[in-house]
Amino acid sequence: MELQHFSHPHPLVSFKYQTVAREEVDTEAALCLGCEKPVEGWSYGCNQCEFYLHKGCAELELAPKIQHPFHPKHPLTLLPKSPYPGGITVCDLCGKNFEGFVYNCNDCIFDLHINCALLQSSIAANFPNSLHHHPLHFIQNHNEEVERDCSGCQKPLSGPIYHCLDCSYPTFFTLHKECVELPLEINHPCDRKHPLTLLPQRPAHPEKCSCYLCKIQWSGFVYSCSLCNFELSVDYIVSPPTITNASHEHPWMLISKKMSFICDFCGIVGDHSPYLCATCNLAVHKNCISLPCNIRITRHCHVICFSYSFQQNQVEDCMCRICYTEVDTSYGWYCCSASGCDYIAHAHCATNKSIWDGTIIKEGYDERHGPSNLITDVIEQISIEEILVASKIKHSYHHHNLRLTFSGEIKDDSQCDGCMRPISNPFYSCEQCKFFLHQDCAELPKEMPHPFHKHVLTLSNLHDWFGYSVCGACCRMYQGFRYRCYKGDCYFEIDIQCMLLSNTLSHEHSLFLVHNNGEGVARCDFSLDVGCATLPLTAWYKYDRHALTLTYSDDSEPSQLYCDLCEKEREPNRWFYYCADCDNSLHLNCAIGDLPYVKLGNKLKFYRHEHPFTIVKNIWNCPPCMVCGEVCNGQALECKESECNFTVHWDCHWYLQESSE
Repeated sequence: MELQHFSHPHPLVSFKYQTVAREEVDTEAALCLGCEKPVEGWSYGCNQCEFYLHKGCAELELAPKIQHPFHPKHPLTLLPKSPYPGGITVCDLCGKNFEGFVYNCNDCIFDLHINCALLQSSIAANFPNSLHHHPLHFIQNHNEEVERDCSGCQKPLSGPIYHCLDCSYPTFFTLHKECVELPLEINHPCDRKHPLTLLPQRPAHPEKCSCYLCKIQWSGFVYSCSLCNFELSVDYIVSPPTITNASHEHPWMLISKKMSFICDFCGIVGDHSPYLCATCNLAVHKNCISLPCNIRITRHCHVICFSYSFQQNQVEDCMCRICYTEVDTSYGWYCCSASGCDYIAHAHCATNKSIWDGTIIKEGYDERHGPSNLITDVIEQISIEEILVASKIKHSYHHHNLRLTFSGEIKDDSQCDGCMRPISNPFYSCEQCKFFLHQDCAELPKEMPHPFHKHVLTLSNLHDWFGYSVCGACCRMYQGFRYRCYKGDCYFEIDIQCMLLSNTLSHEHSLFLVHNNGEGVARCDFSLDVGCATLPLTAWYKYDRHALTLTYSDDSEPSQLYCDLCEKEREPNRWFYYCADCDNSLHLNCAIGDLPYVKLGNKLKFYRHEHPFTIVKNIWNCPPCMVCGEVCNGQALECKESECNFTVHWDCHWYLQESSE
C-alpha cells in the first residue's frame, strides 16, 4: 500500500521493519522521521531515499495549525522538519534536540516535539510562590522520560510532571509530581532544635565551605535551617531506614543524626546521616551504596571495577588518571580489570556525571566480542614482509575505489579529505577524482571513545548547512571527517587530529590531557591548549625552499622580531615557524593560514549571501574585499557566480555570518 505524506515528496510504501537486538550493544535501527524513535513492525518507507515513518505517525491526523495550552499567545503551525539552519530544533517542553515533525510559532521562536504537542495539561493550582514564581502546567500523561533531571530531587524525569513554560533553556523548571507535593516544613532527627524549611535551592555558602551538598554541587530543593546553617537534600528526606544492595552482602542502616564521617567508599567527608554496615564497620553516603561493581568510561579502553580496602598503602604511588591527584587506597577506587593494566581512578571521579554515562557492565562480560567497527571493504591485498596490507579498498565515504600508495609524488597543495592535513605517504587516492586519505584516516573505526566526552562518538563526513563544523576540543573551523555524539541532545563533535591526540605528551615533564582546566599535577607552569598541541611541526613558505620548523624560543634582537609574510612584529615569547637556513620567521597563522583545516576549492554558505563561497588562496589579481576594501594575499572567500564577483577576506567573514535580520 502506498501513501503520499505531506512531509515527503516521494510516495511511501508500507512494509514490515525488523531489528535484531544484540546483548550489551546498542542496536542500530532506522528512525521514524516523525517522532524519531526506532522503526519496528509495520511502517512506511521511501524506495528512493532513507525516509521512514511509523504506521501510527504516518496515519496520524495532525492538524496543520493548533491552539495549544503550552503556548496560548499564538497558534502553532505543523512543519515537516526544522525551520532553522542546521536542521535541529529544541523542544521548549522536554528540551530534546530533534529533526522530525515540529509544531512551530515563528513569531515567538517556540517549538514543540510532536509527542509533546499531543500532551494535554492543566494549570496547577496553589503551587507556593516561595518555590517558583511562575505558574506550572500539570501533565498527567507524560510517561516518556524527559532528557533532563527534576529541578527538585535532581533525578531523571518520568511519569506525571509539573512544568514551567515561562522558564526556557538553560533554566528549565520541571518537577516530579511527588516533589511538588513535598511539605514546606518538616521536623527531622538531624536537627531536633528547629523545623527545616523547603527552599528551591541551597543558600550561598562561603568559598571554603565544608558542606557535603556544596562538594557534590547540589542545585535542587533543600530542607534548610538558617539558624543552624544546616541543610538536607530532598533525597535524604525520603531515604528508607534500611537498604539492601546486591553489591554488598549485608544490609545498610540509616543513622538519622547530624554527624561528621569520611565515606569509606568515596573518601569524601560527610556531615550527617551516613548509612552503616555494622558487620563490616563501613560508613558511606547513601549515593555511594549503589556504586556499581563494573563500569565502562570513555577515558579507558577496558572495563574498570570497584574495589575498597582497609589496608593503608596497598598500592604504591597511585595517581588518578582522571584528576591526576593521589588515590588514597584506604578508601574505595576503580581500577582496570585487564591483566597488566594499572589504570586507577577515584570512585567519585569515575562516576562523575560528566565522565560516566551510566553504563553498567554485567559480570562475565567478554570485551573481546563486539560488533564490527570498520567502514571500509578490502578489495585487493598485497603481502609486505609476510603482513597482508589492503592495497585497494572501497571506503564508505567515497563512491570510487581507492588505491594505496607508499611513495607516490605529492603535490604541495594536496590535502587528506579525512583530517584535512597535508597528504603524506602512505596514503589512499582515487584514480578518478582528487580524493586522498592517509592510511590512518582510511582505517579509522566507525565508533571511538574520547576522554572529553562521556559517550562513544561516531565517525561522520557530514556537516551542517554552512558546510563546516567547529571542533569541540580546539575550537577551530574544519571540514573532512569528524567524530560526533548522536546520543540524546549532546551533539558534541571533534575533528580527526584532536580525536587522535594522545592522553600524554612529552615535555620536560609529562603533559596530561585534561578537560575544562581540570586540576592536575603541576610540576611546572607549562600548559598547552589543544589547538597549540595539534599544530603541525613543519609548514611551508612560498619564498623558502626549505620547510619551516615550529619554534618556541628566539634569541634575536627585539628589532628583528617581525614576520616575513605580513611584515608585522612578533611577540618574543610566542611560538613561530622558522627556517634557520634562510632566516625566515612567520607568525603561526601566517604559516599555516587562517583556514588550515578546510580544503581549497570547497564551498561554504553564509546568511548574508545567496550563493555559496569557494575557499581560495593567494588570489593576487582578485577584486578587493567587499568589507575592508583591501586586496587579499592569503585565504579568502570568493563567489564564483558570474553576476556576483564578490570576494571577502577570511578576517572579514564575520560580516557574512551575521543574519540579515
